[in-house]
Amino acid sequence: MAVIDIIGSGHMARGIAIRMLKGNNTVRILGRNGTQLRDLVESLGPGASGAYAGNPLEARIVVLAVPHGQAKPVILEYADAMDGKIVVDISNPLDYTTMDRLTTAPGKSAAEEVAELLGGRSEVVKAFNTTFARTLETGIVAGQPLDVLIAGDSEGAKEEISALVAAGGMRPIDVGPLRRARELEAIMLLVSGLQVNPEHVHFNWDTALKILP
Repeated sequence: MAVIDIIGSGHMARGIAIRMLKGNNTVRILGRNGTQLRDLVESLGPGASGAYAGNPLEARIVVLAVPHGQAKPVILEYADAMDGKIVVDISNPLDYTTMDRLTTAPGKSAAEEVAELLGGRSEVVKAFNTTFARTLETGIVAGQPLDVLIAGDSEGAKEEISALVAAGGMRPIDVGPLRRARELEAIMLLVSGLQVNPEHVHFNWDTALKILP
């Protein structure tokens, strides 16, 4: 059983927390909106607790369940408190006004930005950016367990996150080093564009990426 700090109290934080609790882990949600934080923790039930963002981190595994633009302020706020931890970046750096471009520089992923900000003091893993919040609540789509694509430069960190994913009833897939996060984020530019395109009536936020044998 692991203890996991999830920074953020939105839909993705909820979905990831549900999966982690399913695996008999303990989660602590850190958020700034007191009402939203309280409602989320109460809905999650036993095994979940809450604290205001900025409180000391308690877990070795920290999930950044915040939009891409909020990751840098969070990291700067916590600074050395993230040293030695596994930091999971779930963000998709999309331009949500157009859904037609990534907001990262060419040849750079959001996860690599996080790793640079942390200066090698933490083990950064990209995960959960290819899963949608509503699908995480059930862990399955069309009777199939969710695939969680995972990238990172630390084999040990990826193994730990993969074990949490598997315990939550999903299938972890190691896609390689952290630079593969560029492709994971680019995939979601394509997928998210399909989700919001009215011509594709069968695509919605309950769909999932699945690699079949």
